[in-house]
Amino acid sequence: MNFALILFVLVVITGIAWIADKLVFERQRRASARLALAEFDSHQPDLQGRFGSGDIDSTRKRLAEEKLRQPWWLEYSASFFPVILAVFVLRSFVVEPFKIPSGSMIPTLLIGDFILVNKYDYGIRLPVVNKKVIELGEPQRGDVMVFRYPKDPSLDYIKRVIGVPGDEVQYSNKHLTVNGKPADYTPLPDYLDEERLSYSKHFREKLPGGVEHGILNDADRPAFVAGADPDFPFRENCTYNQQGVTCKVPAGHYFVMGDNRDNSLDSRYWGFVPDENIVGKAFVIWMNLGNFGRVGTFK
Repeated sequence: MNFALILFVLVVITGIAWIADKLVFERQRRASARLALAEFDSHQPDLQGRFGSGDIDSTRKRLAEEKLRQPWWLEYSASFFPVILAVFVLRSFVVEPFKIPSGSMIPTLLIGDFILVNKYDYGIRLPVVNKKVIELGEPQRGDVMVFRYPKDPSLDYIKRVIGVPGDEVQYSNKHLTVNGKPADYTPLPDYLDEERLSYSKHFREKLPGGVEHGILNDADRPAFVAGADPDFPFRENCTYNQQGVTCKVPAGHYFVMGDNRDNSLDSRYWGFVPDENIVGKAFVIWMNLGNFGRVGTFK
């Protein structure tokens, strides 16, 4: 379901109703109220003998409110336009919420984390069509990025940027090398995955360039990449062997991987992320219903 498209349609519908109300219907209601009040006031001498001034004033007020009240179809369209517009602008150009559905980014992000994604760090894009119109920045190595899955753009994926355009990324024997510079690895205590009830090897990985983050490796999983798509765009830029894979990142594309290295379908399997598929940069966990201690920024 394309929520951005649904929001856009609602903005258009409620916006038309709001404009029509301001330019046409509100004026008609005010004119009707003036006529009704003028007629009511013309009968006041007769009413004063039968009713007190307080009753006359309250009746006059109720009459004005009745004439000025929006019909139900305007109340449920034009009245909601400012709120829907604010949500649309905020979600399209500032931040967008996502929920982590899988364990591919463990230990950085857990299943059930609700995150916020910065929508402007990588440039201003038109909503729905996702076309960049203003350049503000580019993804950097180590960023946690949300993007539209290249094989099915209706799905949003989240992975870590490992290679930017022009980089040569080598993942061999479960170790990364970028442009000939190996990443540094510091062993950490084994990580217990409570969903799978199993332990994984836990390391702090420092990418060339200085970004540090946690990663997991399963000792019983082989280093080679099994089941890679043979036909993804720029497939010729990648070489697979028994130790892993080496890829040259083409212009306008990015090489991404999950931090849960042996449990992540990423660029090793389906290829590069084109710039036009980028949604934004994840930067904070704003809620986890099962663990409120997760709330906060992450590296």
